[in-house]
Amino acid sequence: MSTDRRVDLSNCLENVLVLIEPTSADTTFPEFQYSPDNVQGPGCTTDPSEVTLPGCSCRSRSCRTPTCPCPRARGPAYDGAGALLNLGPTDSGYCSPVFECNALCACSEACSNRVVQGGLRLRLEVYATGNKGWGVRALEAVPRGTFVCEYAGEVIGLEEARRRQLAQRVGENNYIIAVREHAGAGPVAETFVDPAAVGNVGRFLNHSCQPNLVMQPVRVHSAVPRLALFAGRSVDSREELTFDYTGGYRNRLPAELLSTQRDADARTGRTDGLQRKECHCGANNCARFLPLDLSIINRE
Repeated sequence: MSTDRRVDLSNCLENVLVLIEPTSADTTFPEFQYSPDNVQGPGCTTDPSEVTLPGCSCRSRSCRTPTCPCPRARGPAYDGAGALLNLGPTDSGYCSPVFECNALCACSEACSNRVVQGGLRLRLEVYATGNKGWGVRALEAVPRGTFVCEYAGEVIGLEEARRRQLAQRVGENNYIIAVREHAGAGPVAETFVDPAAVGNVGRFLNHSCQPNLVMQPVRVHSAVPRLALFAGRSVDSREELTFDYTGGYRNRLPAELLSTQRDADARTGRTDGLQRKECHCGANNCARFLPLDLSIINRE
């Protein structure tokens, strides 16, 4: 008879089980609705589940650039094994979106430009870290560039993001991620995702000042991007998976807001009257406090 008391966090909504490590009875697990995909929230004008992007006419097993319009003019996003090719910064400092083939494309489901839409493939486990609350680790080694999981949740507008951030009480976790993209000469696009009430395993990922994951917006069927997390380096089995809550160069804040954060009281961690939480990532370059994106609150 099996004694494994781990349960599937996703309730069979993912391709593989998302396990929860058994803990003591006094450990409280947060209540939320599991969703492997983004859902439309207040202030989001586009349903993330709606197919709004055009498809390609490549009638081949796998699309090839530069003839396929889906990767645009940037060349292939993935190698033959599905690993993200560009893990480095862009010239603008903002991230540049990846476009995968979608439901309207004529290519096969085996196309090399279909990675994130394939869903979770790695065996992940949510576990109690001790000093950082809950965390996530992979139960297998993860090669560099491998898609790990999405940071999925409610896609909300700026005003709703501001309202939720200001309404947070002391001790509550801030799950809202603001991702900024810049492609060509157009304006910087922003996407706000909050997995507090509706989200996936990504909501349990902890911040690190020296992370092993990088966040990359990926558009598949909808103009609303999926916030995909890829291994920025090779990750050992059972090593904690982390990402930079600011996204690093992939989610750059305006210079004036960065300087405001640097001016936070080093002893109390207060910034513009808001209490910042201590960072326990243990990195040599640890900033002592978790990042706080003031652009959501201070936007004119």
